Amino acid sequence: MKKIILLFTVLITVLSCDETSKTEQEIAKIDIPFSIERFDEAFAKASPVDLPKLKAQYPFLFSKRISDSVWINRMQDSLQRQLFEEVNEEFHDFDDVELDIEKLFQHLKYYDKTFSAPRVITLTNDVDYRNKTIVTDTIALIALDTYLGADHEFYAGIQKYIAQNMTKSQIVPDLANSYAEKYSFQLQRKTLLDEMVYYGKLLYFKDLMIPFKTDAEKMGYLPEQLTWAQNNESYIWRYFIDKEMLYSTDAALSGRFIAPAPFSKFYLELDRESPGRLGQFIGWQIVRSYMEHNETDFRDMLQMEAIEIFNNSKYKPRK
Repeated sequence: MKKIILLFTVLITVLSCDETSKTEQEIAKIDIPFSIERFDEAFAKASPVDLPKLKAQYPFLFSKRISDSVWINRMQDSLQRQLFEEVNEEFHDFDDVELDIEKLFQHLKYYDKTFSAPRVITLTNDVDYRNKTIVTDTIALIALDTYLGADHEFYAGIQKYIAQNMTKSQIVPDLANSYAEKYSFQLQRKTLLDEMVYYGKLLYFKDLMIPFKTDAEKMGYLPEQLTWAQNNESYIWRYFIDKEMLYSTDAALSGRFIAPAPFSKFYLELDRESPGRLGQFIGWQIVRSYMEHNETDFRDMLQMEAIEIFNNSKYKPRK
């Protein structure tokens, strides 16, 4: 009997992989023209007389509340010049990033026929790591000065758990996350479970839109951090259950297990070994389990409440 069950499981896995492969082949054929507009380069090369032309071409990047003299001073500022030079050195060849952006857009178009490629514009933004990518229906902004490499000198004053994701490889995962936020909705975000499932939705969105990226890259983890989360999934889940945290509205729980942090806070000796945001990781596994056990279109799932997803997920942590 065990052999029959094993054979059936292998067969299902093979068929599923074959179907996934066919889907990816279809997606790869989608033609979705777009171009990268290097505003960072244009601004770095501009002189004061070029400012009116830049403002006409990119009006949404120039606040009317800021006088022209501020932009002219920025053009001539030595620190800004150094920033432009560092960005140019890291991104003089943008082909690999552009290819991944194209793949993301192809997947978005496959799953949402109304999607149209936006203007993709690169810029510098004073190393504002809280706004690395911004997307609207018509524009996608990428702040290249937030992707110069985890050990870059400009990031010396930034905590390591944040700087580890300020790398070129995180541009497309961050862009996908910005789109995930646009597509996802959840009325209730009061309990720890609400927050876990909400972020699980965003990560599942990445599963579909950037399958060419690793789970570690989707999560924003180092490979060893993902391994730690996977190896301790059962323990993490048992801790949440034993401490009756799932339905708690204690706002501190979000800071301990959802928000970016150097580690998760179980208040145990193992804390320093753990990566942050383990609540997001568990929420991801809950959403994955839900989609595996239910015939629900993923866009409908993105609009569902956390409790409905959880109650129908049949989630069991890996041991």
